[in-house]
Amino acid sequence: MDLAKFIDHTLLRTDAQRADLEKLVEEAKTHRFASVCVSPLWVSFAANALKGSGVKTCTVIGFPQGATPSAVKAFETKKAVEDGAEEVDLVIPVGRLKDGDDAYVRDDIRAVVEAAKGKALTKVIIETCLLTDEEKRRACRLAKEAGADFVKTSTGFSTGGATTDDVRLMRAEVGTALGIKASGGIRSRADAEAMLAAGATRLGTSNGVKIVTE
Repeated sequence: MDLAKFIDHTLLRTDAQRADLEKLVEEAKTHRFASVCVSPLWVSFAANALKGSGVKTCTVIGFPQGATPSAVKAFETKKAVEDGAEEVDLVIPVGRLKDGDDAYVRDDIRAVVEAAKGKALTKVIIETCLLTDEEKRRACRLAKEAGADFVKTSTGFSTGGATTDDVRLMRAEVGTALGIKASGGIRSRADAEAMLAAGATRLGTSNGVKIVTE
């Protein structure tokens, strides 16, 4: 199986420098990953460096806590798209979901979906490690109702990452309507294959080169 086409080659470290980004981009071109996922600050750099390569530029919105107002997330999305982002991974306001404020969460996702409309794919990070199974299902339904393209397990910056059980639960909830991105803790080819077998259609990992060369 060609795993590279499923991988978002990711670098979201706080201390990432230009040399790190240059290396990330070259690796992505060499292995033909689906995208590189970088912080908003680096979108224009990545998009320019990847021009004509077939590798997309992905970034994160409201990252990693999802606790910025919806209007700020929408602005961040518009700016990212202007800078060349073709995919955006947004973090939901987890506390609002846990409060049962579904309308707020749906509108929050929709604000980003509308800002990205027709210009960038939207992936909704629900941060599974902080949610009950019922909350995970509800988050998936809200992402679907808001018009998102994907649901995603994790930021990789909280208390846990993707599990095959969570991927299966998410797939059961969204059916074939949405993609599923498993992210956080995917370190080997075996991990990657297990996530895809469970129903993931994209993998977020900083271990992409190791995975495809194993």
